[in-house]
Amino acid sequence: MLIELFTDYTLRNVALGSALLGIVSGALGCFAVLRRQGLLGDALAHAALPGICVAFLLTGSKAPLVLLIGAALAGWLATLLLLTVVRETRLSTDSALAIVLSTFFGFGIVLLTFISRSGSANQAGLDKFLFGQAATLVAEDVQTMGLLGAAALLILAALHKEFKLLAFDAEFAASLGFPARGLSVLLTSLIVIAIVIGLQTVGVVLMAAMLVGPAVAARQWTNRLGVMVMLAAVFGAASGVSGALISVSEANTPTGPVIILSLTVIVLGSLFFAPARGLVWDAIRRRQQRAERLSD
Repeated sequence: MLIELFTDYTLRNVALGSALLGIVSGALGCFAVLRRQGLLGDALAHAALPGICVAFLLTGSKAPLVLLIGAALAGWLATLLLLTVVRETRLSTDSALAIVLSTFFGFGIVLLTFISRSGSANQAGLDKFLFGQAATLVAEDVQTMGLLGAAALLILAALHKEFKLLAFDAEFAASLGFPARGLSVLLTSLIVIAIVIGLQTVGVVLMAAMLVGPAVAARQWTNRLGVMVMLAAVFGAASGVSGALISVSEANTPTGPVIILSLTVIVLGSLFFAPARGLVWDAIRRRQQRAERLSD
């Protein structure tokens, strides 16, 4: 199977694409988790669906780049709408996220239904963006994912200190003169890029797990942000590659859901066995403390 990873064209593209998705979404997801915006990825991923449909209606093309541009624009619009609602109303962030998620996704389902009933011979396959279709990845798609992911990671690295301050204390960042609102928009826009990268691989419905899962797993192993970001990228890449290998070894097994299941195994392993925060080690430490008290 490992030999096929280098020799089989389809498997190589799926594995590379899934690994790129895991690296980018894992690194960026750390900041969403630390800012307590775990639902942000879910909302923006669902918001991308109407963008895909509108792009198809305007162009009549199913070219991945065209559809992904539409998804990115819709996600960015949802970002601005979300930040505006939170800033101008008394709604909490969670409530605003829920409204944006349901409204955009509902609109996307309506458009998808309209397209499917339009009789267009070219519409087939748009529904694959709901759950992803990693097996359709070709070298050009992987190259596009690599370029977008590299751009997002470079910006993240260049503004690491600013994003770190924003994640832990946005009000303090603003008091120091940092453009907290602009940084928030930029960080959310980078998350939109991660979502766009993942739509063809794991789809709209499962994309939130790729943002939250690696970050949650990494958080169990460290208290340092830099280490957390690197671990999240490694966990994301590992789940992507392992999911691709497992799905290929089992006939007719969808790659996207298997990637998420692989990620779930990593998350559960971290929750139970991470030395600092793992439930198993925590239980052992409590038992040792009780034994020490009894011996005293």
